[in-house]
Amino acid sequence: MAETLMTTLNPAVARVLKRLNYRLDVILMCVRWYVAYPLSLRHIEEMVAERGISVDHSTVHHWAIKLLPVLEKAPEWLARDGGHRQERRQSRRARSHQCRS
Repeated sequence: MAETLMTTLNPAVARVLKRLNYRLDVILMCVRWYVAYPLSLRHIEEMVAERGISVDHSTVHHWAIKLLPVLEKAPEWLARDGGHRQERRQSRRARSHQCRS
């Protein structure tokens, strides 16, 4: 199943995902939660652990760093989001800068 999904994905996304060692649905779920909701990486780690999957918060951060630039360019990712992801990302950055001050 993963092989067929990899062939239907944008080639750039498929290249990045090929090197990651978790199931595709887990990776995309974590990255989507990180982008769509105001959750910390540790909250995502706990939520995934409640589902029986052991993922470190730094791994989720690594996935986000690797995947978000590629997924931003993928039209299917933007279409599902409705174009509001950029606004959420900017507000997330603003919150993180406020916490550092």
